[in-house]
Amino acid sequence: MSSDDTTHQAVIDTALGRFSGEPGPLLMVLHAVQDELGYIPDSAVPLIAKGLNLSRAEVHGVVTFYHYFRTHAPGRKAVEICRAEACQAVGAEALADHARKALGVDFHETTADGAVSLDAVYCLGNCACGPSMRIDGQLHGRVTPERFDALTGRAGRAK
Repeated sequence: MSSDDTTHQAVIDTALGRFSGEPGPLLMVLHAVQDELGYIPDSAVPLIAKGLNLSRAEVHGVVTFYHYFRTHAPGRKAVEICRAEACQAVGAEALADHARKALGVDFHETTADGAVSLDAVYCLGNCACGPSMRIDGQLHGRVTPERFDALTGRAGRAK
């Protein structure tokens, strides 16, 4: 067993122990695992299923249904772009197009070098200052494509 497998097993066991007595604990367990590891590894699905007496299909279905859950390790920098209506009305679509092109990935993907993960979110609560994005938990408003490049360190890379 590799050190990653041992770490994953410990995180899963802790989450199962913490929430298995709760009604409907699957989402709480998945959140706890992702909070700790940054994603839900494929190897976690059968362990969680067994621990909660669920089928692998049930666990996999929940993981893949919710966009919040990742099935691969995130990039070193997490970039989230608001896709809600208020931000859409002030240029979020153009910002999203630019971000995908600048990073060379689509939403819910990570750049090949593992530097940046790009995700869509639906309201960051910064509606008056849209389009908005969050980088590693820090909120930014009135983001233009140029400001996106500066904030993500991608200036001059997209063309």
